[in-house]
Amino acid sequence: MKKISVIGLGKLGAPLLATMASRGFDVVGIDINPKVVAKINQKKAPVDEPQLQPLIRENAKRIKATTDFEKGINNTAITFIIVPTPSNGNGGFSNEYVLKAVKSIGKVLAKKFDYHTVAVTSTVLPGTIDNEVIPTLEKISGKKVNYDFGVCYNPEFIALGSVIKDLLNPDLVLIGESDSKSGELLEKFYRKFCLNNPPIFRMSPINAEIAKIALNSYITTKISFANTLAEICQKVPGGDVDEITRAIGSDSRIGTRYLKGSLPYGGPCFPRDNRAFSYFAKKIKVDTPIARATDEVNEHLSKVIADKIEKIVKGRKNKVSILGLAYKPDTDVAEESAGVKLANYLSKNTKVFVWDPKAIENAKLYLSKRVSIAKDLTDCVRGASILVITTPWAEFRNLKLTPQNPHKPVLIDCWRILDPIKYQEVANYQTLGKG
Repeated sequence: MKKISVIGLGKLGAPLLATMASRGFDVVGIDINPKVVAKINQKKAPVDEPQLQPLIRENAKRIKATTDFEKGINNTAITFIIVPTPSNGNGGFSNEYVLKAVKSIGKVLAKKFDYHTVAVTSTVLPGTIDNEVIPTLEKISGKKVNYDFGVCYNPEFIALGSVIKDLLNPDLVLIGESDSKSGELLEKFYRKFCLNNPPIFRMSPINAEIAKIALNSYITTKISFANTLAEICQKVPGGDVDEITRAIGSDSRIGTRYLKGSLPYGGPCFPRDNRAFSYFAKKIKVDTPIARATDEVNEHLSKVIADKIEKIVKGRKNKVSILGLAYKPDTDVAEESAGVKLANYLSKNTKVFVWDPKAIENAKLYLSKRVSIAKDLTDCVRGASILVITTPWAEFRNLKLTPQNPHKPVLIDCWRILDPIKYQEVANYQTLGKG
């Protein structure tokens, strides 16, 4: 197979580029940001993601980056588009950056003689490939789909913090193909690229587009159900959400993944994909009460934990410390995170301090100015009346507290990562999901 090109070298595109190179492919990365391109050519990771830096360094001979679309695409057989598709105000996605990339590809294809496959990896709304991407490519290139070039919708099912692992070991590969030639080429690529020989599903672009947002919408429903179980267990003497989810998750029809009753889901994918599922359904006059309820439950649970803390806090003299601003461990992304939401809510009436190992800078984009950012973990913990672990970082598993009798701090371990017996002497240990 000839070289592969990747357009968009951000939090997903850069790991995709490096992972392809690690599997023996020659890859050209394309980005409009010259600083990002320069970093990759200097063997430096442009984003923070586990394993990315060593992969770029060890496979540099197979990696090149450029801002020139023609140089980047010309000698490649497949171009992956993995650029942002920001949410808009009505619940849909903006295709602005995807279509800019498509237009640039079209200009190159106009001069290219051999068949080329364009794989859109960015999350898009159903209908985007057939109604926007293909017509734009045909118009700009002056060529015909399925004759001069093929188009596939090929979303990845990955999570920040484990992108490289997820890319190499996916649960499934989804290929929405305009023609069998492109589909076969992508399938051949994934058979060599993946380590775990995953099932590969080839279908029409529209079905692949629906499948992508449907899958994430379903996962959010599962998370909200587990969180509702946790809320129920808290109000029942002896209730234990972990015992219940462990039992029901053993049923093959349910499974244990994403069945950890705790805090609401957040991040750049789950909230917006669930809303996009509802938005698309509404456009075709289909009601989606389950997706709406999932979103409502998620917002409701943010208030439940905030109310729990406010009942303990009796005035602004009490310092509340939020440990964790990233929406999940091993990433610096704080978008729609439970920690940020909780800090902003409580800061209206309480002195709130926050800390996170990685996400401080990104969290500043979303944090209220009322929230104080601690110098370090020790500073955040010192003198706090209430400590809340909102992200299960490894750094928090050995939290150091000193006895403050008779006024022990309240320690709310939302993810149940600590040993209650170990901490009962130095704190009033509480958690979610247990009565």
